[in-house]
Amino acid sequence: MLPSPLSIDVRRGAIASLGSVLADRRIATEGRIAVAVGPGQGEQIAADLDLPHCEVFRVEEGTVDAATELGKKLRSGAYEAVAGIGGGKTIDVTKFAATMAGIPMVAVATNLAHDGVASPVSSLEHEGGKPSIGVTMPIAVVIDLDYVRAAPSRLVRSGIGDVVSNISAIEDWELSGRTNGEPVDGMAVTFARVAAEAILHRPDSVDSDAFLTVLAEGLVLSGMAMSVAGSSRPASGACHEILHAVTQLHPAAGNHGELAGLGALYASFLRVRHLGWSEARLGEIRDCLIRHGLPVLPSDVGLDEEQFTRAVVHAPGTRPGRFTILEHLNLSEHEIGRSVADYVEAVGR
Repeated sequence: MLPSPLSIDVRRGAIASLGSVLADRRIATEGRIAVAVGPGQGEQIAADLDLPHCEVFRVEEGTVDAATELGKKLRSGAYEAVAGIGGGKTIDVTKFAATMAGIPMVAVATNLAHDGVASPVSSLEHEGGKPSIGVTMPIAVVIDLDYVRAAPSRLVRSGIGDVVSNISAIEDWELSGRTNGEPVDGMAVTFARVAAEAILHRPDSVDSDAFLTVLAEGLVLSGMAMSVAGSSRPASGACHEILHAVTQLHPAAGNHGELAGLGALYASFLRVRHLGWSEARLGEIRDCLIRHGLPVLPSDVGLDEEQFTRAVVHAPGTRPGRFTILEHLNLSEHEIGRSVADYVEAVGR
């Protein structure tokens, strides 16, 4: 059976359906429901819900410790299901906790910042960094466009960068397939590609409900692609190696989706230069990012060329064992520095 959410509800007023989703006998036969909320909109949503028998837990940090503690509470309370309401941090914590407790989880996203809403991965902080941890994906996803619109527009635009970066991730996966014989799942590739292509050429913006709906569905589809693949491979390649390196070295430089888009564009530039990839395709990704006000140059996220070069050098170490264009080329730091300078000149035009 194909792993996928039980239901996906993306529209204005969708939050009103949460009560009926949680009342579904396939999710909770006795009605013992927990709700995990993050700061901000999550608490307001929980207060507005007509769920008299649920218990609300507040998620203050996106750490392994916080997720483990919530998992213990869910297990000891014998809850049948949990709803995670909030942004990516809250949903990642709740996915981990639900997996630990062995109960189903409903994701209620208040922004569209990245594809973690329905992915089988939680990115949680601990003393060793911020690893991606395998978890069970949600069985239902609720995205209320009214709440998405109330979130900072930068968070919505961030999701665009994360979805479009699928194009680069797929190229890396297929490169590893050709070079190393790594198995490539065609269905996972299709899901991830459809999600990216649906956004790439759209002329409208985050001001449009139609665009937000397609973006939300694309983020969910990316999560499904990862579930089918059994890893983050169809949505995470050199693009995400670079974003994780930047985040480790310069934590204040851009958010997840912004850095994923920037990493994807730089990786695509390397493919044009070294693998004969299509310059037109590079231009399509660049134009999409610019159209939605996303970074395309290191300086757009507050980095100079030397800082970005060091991040690219560090990038392969963030995902040991993953083969991308960076591992394939195995450029020296000096060669990477030259490529970054050429990238800035070419893309800056």
